[in-house]
Amino acid sequence: MKYISVLCMFCLIFMAATCKKNDRVAAQLAGKVWLHSFEEDEEGLWVYRPNTYDFPPSRGRTGFSLEPGGVFKRFEIAPADGLEEEQGEWEQLEKDLVQIRMTQGSTPPVDYRIQIVSLDKDLLKVRRME
Repeated sequence: MKYISVLCMFCLIFMAATCKKNDRVAAQLAGKVWLHSFEEDEEGLWVYRPNTYDFPPSRGRTGFSLEPGGVFKRFEIAPADGLEEEQGEWEQLEKDLVQIRMTQGSTPPVDYRIQIVSLDKDLLKVRRME
């Protein structure tokens, strides 16, 4: 009986630690504006950095943010070189998989998934999946 209690406690701790890791991914992505650091892209991977990063000069950068409540904001380069915001929804499907659904009228109006390949506080690498 003593060992069963220890085993149950171990299982509970393991499950709690696993849940925290999944929440940690969404928490690290959410609330930041991530801009495309296209200079660092690798074969099939898109690299993003927070908007506070010291980027080299460019004619504009696209990006996105994941807001609380499942609000997704995509930033495209506007005709006057600023950023134009389009909204959609996001949902974390798995630890490393986020579903994006753009609202009607966005350009392009596609739904897609991004697989998080690596993530730390100032570097995000994703693979876009249709």
